[in-house]
Amino acid sequence: MENQNKDLPQNKSKEVVIQANNIGVSFYANHRKDDFKSRIFRFMKEGSKTEVNKVVWPLADICFTGYKGEILGIIGSNGAGKTTLCKIITGILKPDKGEIYVDGKVSALFSLGMGFNKELTGRENVYLNGMMLGISKEKINHYIDEIHEFSELGVFMDQPMKYYSSGMKARLGFSVASHLDPEILILDEALNTGDTQFSKKAADKMKELVSKAKMVIIVTHSLKYAQNNCDRLIWLDNGLVRDVGDPVNIIEKYKATVPPPPPRRKKNLQLDRIDTTIRDNVVVKAKDLGISYKLGKETFWALRNINFEIKEGEVVGIIGHNGAGKSTLCKVLTKILTPDMGEIIVEGETTALLGYGTGFSPQITGTDNIYLNGMLLGIPKEKIKLNYDEIVDFSGLKKAINKPVKSYSSGMKARLGFSIAATLQPDIFIIDEALSTGDMEFKQKASEKIQNMMERAKAVIIVTHSMTFVEQMCTRAIWMEKGQIVFDGEPKETVAKYCGKVKK
Repeated sequence: MENQNKDLPQNKSKEVVIQANNIGVSFYANHRKDDFKSRIFRFMKEGSKTEVNKVVWPLADICFTGYKGEILGIIGSNGAGKTTLCKIITGILKPDKGEIYVDGKVSALFSLGMGFNKELTGRENVYLNGMMLGISKEKINHYIDEIHEFSELGVFMDQPMKYYSSGMKARLGFSVASHLDPEILILDEALNTGDTQFSKKAADKMKELVSKAKMVIIVTHSLKYAQNNCDRLIWLDNGLVRDVGDPVNIIEKYKATVPPPPPRRKKNLQLDRIDTTIRDNVVVKAKDLGISYKLGKETFWALRNINFEIKEGEVVGIIGHNGAGKSTLCKVLTKILTPDMGEIIVEGETTALLGYGTGFSPQITGTDNIYLNGMLLGIPKEKIKLNYDEIVDFSGLKKAINKPVKSYSSGMKARLGFSIAATLQPDIFIIDEALSTGDMEFKQKASEKIQNMMERAKAVIIVTHSMTFVEQMCTRAIWMEKGQIVFDGEPKETVAKYCGKVKK
């Protein structure tokens, strides 16, 4: 193991904000402090069976120092202990050994606006989330207009959050946490679903924060984002600190531990372009498509006048800002939503992976959720049983598969959700930001699996904020804004037009 306290000599003169000395967290593998509902599920499944308790250390002997004025990143594979460490820093968890010193008030934003109530409006959730962070109502009143403007939610600010996309929740969550004068701000996978424009705004805001507050801690699977925005990185691996230091050096070491893909693939996270043959027959056709709902007295069109055709053999990327209508379009294609105007024609069986862990029940185990989620995706129980071992093996969650899903990190849910959906052989496969929280190694595996699925499917539709992915993988790209198609064409041209607008 590398020296865990490897900080540069000049850091010794800086003000220490966080000091962790040999901290560790443990629990008994078979002694769970479940809520009442979970106990009922577990009793019905296991009865009164008991096993010898085994002590598990998700974090052990963690040592690091955080300094005033820095943006400190935390990277590592899913299940490495990143979220657990954040919960210790925020005081949600107490270490079972060691000591941690935190000089300042901590505001933490966990993935996708945890703590939001979907039945309340965005504005009401600002007050709810702010007060959960310990902010007074008077202070929230002072900042509410700035939060509204920064989040770019417009009229949605006063609408129930059940109408929000995951990206819109992320934007509001970040806007709340970053505008209420945090001394120490922790972002745990909070901006995974952020679009290009908002990610840049968030990065600028974080730099502004550390100039007048104390420090920012970012947990992320985006190595590029970590390298561009962090002053130092902590690399966690299996509950241990593998190394601390300069982002470029740490990322290089981390990448070296990721198993290479099969020889026929390139050694990166991008897929090889498929030698696909685009045929004349149309497999998806949207004609004057529209989806609307009421926002108070106004009618809001989530989709309006959408027209396109997708031919067999095409790999279509859908890009655009959060709230552009991308996820709504996916739900129409999968028949989750019915159009209010126009029509959608889909020739063939459609399977969609919409976000991560869609349909998962938090109280039951990963195993039970494989069957539940699989059947929600239209997979017969017999097929799930036949492919169960393959699903578990591919997800890499064998040790956690019999634990309740509520104990899973967002990345673990992403891995399990993808592994279930990937066992199908659909005619049309839709992926809506399903791997935004996946770690580097799993993304490599998933890329290989998607490659194979693309080679079998009639067409593939991918919603993503990764412009590089669209340029390298897609045969075509559709740019959406405010529920309408702005441009539909060759991937590089579409991305260039979209990015050109973002920079303005």
